[in-house]
Amino acid sequence: MRLHDLRPADGSRTPRTRVGRGIAAGKGKTAGRGTKGQKARAGGSIPPWFEGGQTPLHMRIPKLRGFKNRFKVEYEVVNVGAIAAAVERGAFEVEAADNKKTTTKAPPQVTINQDILRAVGLVRTLDKPLKILGAGELSAALFVVADAFTASARAKIEAAGGSVNVLEIPTAPRKALGVGEATGDAHDAEAGAAKAEPPAAKAPRSRKAAPAVSTEAAADADGGGDGGTPVIADAEPEADVTAIAEPEAAASPAADPDTDEESATAETSSGGDA
Repeated sequence: MRLHDLRPADGSRTPRTRVGRGIAAGKGKTAGRGTKGQKARAGGSIPPWFEGGQTPLHMRIPKLRGFKNRFKVEYEVVNVGAIAAAVERGAFEVEAADNKKTTTKAPPQVTINQDILRAVGLVRTLDKPLKILGAGELSAALFVVADAFTASARAKIEAAGGSVNVLEIPTAPRKALGVGEATGDAHDAEAGAAKAEPPAAKAPRSRKAAPAVSTEAAADADGGGDGGTPVIADAEPEADVTAIAEPEAAASPAADPDTDEESATAETSSGGDA
């Protein structure tokens, strides 16, 4: 064999089809595009999803049907049966009293949380909250920490001698641990007592009359008495300052009929003299 005898394997290389080279070549004249029409033109390709002008499939299918809950919480779910199977195969390690890790089939009060479940392959991500479901049976005592539990899962965990802890997000701001605990409690107690007691009512202001001195005390003061201590009589209560004053006509004394007759006679006599 020589160098010029080397050829590629059969079928590995295919020559490019040359069109428009005459009728004898098989791809002359129309070059295999048929006679006229959209597909015979340059750039007249049709996309695969085109259906000839009828309503396409993606517009015929039902849309905007049903209800979509915008506030739905997507959980990472794990069944208690899957946790029990992991406990049976020794997936969870427990630290003994001598700080040596030991693996047992049913360790008492094994702590289970989302990080541990992800480490053993029962949870795929930590971005979603964890929810424990009640499918399966459980015989090991577990301390399970999760964001939510079903009623059956809680009952099975507690029946096996374990306990559950629900992670809750505080809805109100809280003080830092160890900051202002003593002073804060006293301040809260004082504030509560102040709110409980109603404010004291203020007495209305009123003008008080000066105490009146009796005549006996006045005489003693002038020297006619025995020089004793003047006696202060009880002052009468002052009338309400807000009372409406009576008209002047009503306040003036009533006219005497005898006086009126004398005044009329004097006027008549004065007129006659004039």
